[in-house]
Amino acid sequence: MRLSRKSDYALRAVRHISNLPAGKLGSINSISEAETIPREFLAKILKDLTRSGILVSYQGVTGGYRMADKPKDVTFLHVIEAIDGPIHLNLCTEGSHCDQHETCDMRPFWEVQEVAFKKALGKQHFGKYRTKKIRAKK
Repeated sequence: MRLSRKSDYALRAVRHISNLPAGKLGSINSISEAETIPREFLAKILKDLTRSGILVSYQGVTGGYRMADKPKDVTFLHVIEAIDGPIHLNLCTEGSHCDQHETCDMRPFWEVQEVAFKKALGKQHFGKYRTKKIRAKK
């Protein structure tokens, strides 16, 4: 399993925004430059994160993005599922997508692994990554 590039960029963008000084907004250009994310791709990601309620956007010349909640209340799981949808480690855990869902003897294993993986992602929040101080551009 591999995290999508879009989710990876989303995690980096949220980390960047969560480190901005209180009251400062992150612009697409400043985030793109600091995190080396292609600007056009980042714009789509930020739109998805705003739509999901992780970020708040402000329009205009002085606009940008800020966290909708405290960084400690936003987890890696929130961000990844906002970008890629629900996480499933195997077709067995997606229910009707597996033709052997009811009879598969491996399904219990995959369900346990999926729960553990989601739990681990749910424990990683952006309050843990506030050591890097970022100066907002004026």
